Amino acid sequence: MFIVGQAPGRRVHETGIPWNDPSGDVLREWLVMDCETFYDVRRIAIVPVGLCYPGTVEGADLPPPPQCAPLWQPRFRAALPKIELTLLVGLYAQKYYLGARRKASLTETVRAFQEYLPEFFPLPHPSWRNRAWAARNPWFAREVLPALRRRVKAIIARSG
Repeated sequence: MFIVGQAPGRRVHETGIPWNDPSGDVLREWLVMDCETFYDVRRIAIVPVGLCYPGTVEGADLPPPPQCAPLWQPRFRAALPKIELTLLVGLYAQKYYLGARRKASLTETVRAFQEYLPEFFPLPHPSWRNRAWAARNPWFAREVLPALRRRVKAIIARSG
């Protein structure tokens, strides 16, 4: 499995551990996955669209540098030929990988997740800022998360 996020946040930048923050806790909760499995490099590759910490403005992380994904993502994918599923976590990952196939909004793209299977599974970013989004879109927990969990569980079982 390949997890593509946005760019490292401050805490991840400082520790060097991807998703080592509250957003990572939420993502692992969505996946129903413990840290040992999540960080098992034999099963899961974690690479953001932006490899460097972009900094913040007024408490919000800046977007990933636009030149990063086209330079590095093809190289990572070429080095990982057995990817069964790519999780596209957040708008920037979806923009890069889905391009014109993306819907008009992140919400519409996530809601149409089945259109992108079996290769991709678009997700919102699990940031605390998106709690209001999840509350406005109860179908995410009701429809998307169970489908995500089934797919991830099957992949992890085969890779174990």
